[in-house]
Amino acid sequence: MKLFYDTEFTGLHQNTTLISIGIVSENGHTFYGEFSDYDKNQCDDWIKENVLSKCGNKKDNSGYINRSIQCISIGNKVHIRHDLVCWLEQFDNIEMWSDCLAYDWVLFCELFDGAFGIPKHIYYIPFDICTLFKIKGINPDVSRELFAGITISEKHNALYDACVIKDCYYKLMM
Repeated sequence: MKLFYDTEFTGLHQNTTLISIGIVSENGHTFYGEFSDYDKNQCDDWIKENVLSKCGNKKDNSGYINRSIQCISIGNKVHIRHDLVCWLEQFDNIEMWSDCLAYDWVLFCELFDGAFGIPKHIYYIPFDICTLFKIKGINPDVSRELFAGITISEKHNALYDACVIKDCYYKLMM
């Protein structure tokens, strides 16, 4: 099962902390986690305007609509990790796909206290559509929404961005 994911975090620096994570599976099941324990002191005006403004309008803790199809988890790292592990149990073998995954993969692994802590059914090598764009002869800096044909933007919401990544992947693989 391919899982397409995105994270939002407090900045492009080594000690950044997760604000949110969004994941969508090939079959459309979604997970959205919003962290309450990110380092608010690291948030500059851009993060506040473009990322935090899209947070906080979700359901309260573990607002499951259907645990396997849609999971919304709001809380600290331990709480979200628990909910994510439970959600991931519905899949046997997982490939993780992101956009430019330099930060996303490190933060995903850090959520599990390092790469050796990620669930064993997740393949240890992540993949990214940025490289796939390059391989397909498309400028990797192309607007993902424009490429996917999406006209309504909610950019910098982790779940929305994960869905855009999924749409780009399938268009690239056509």
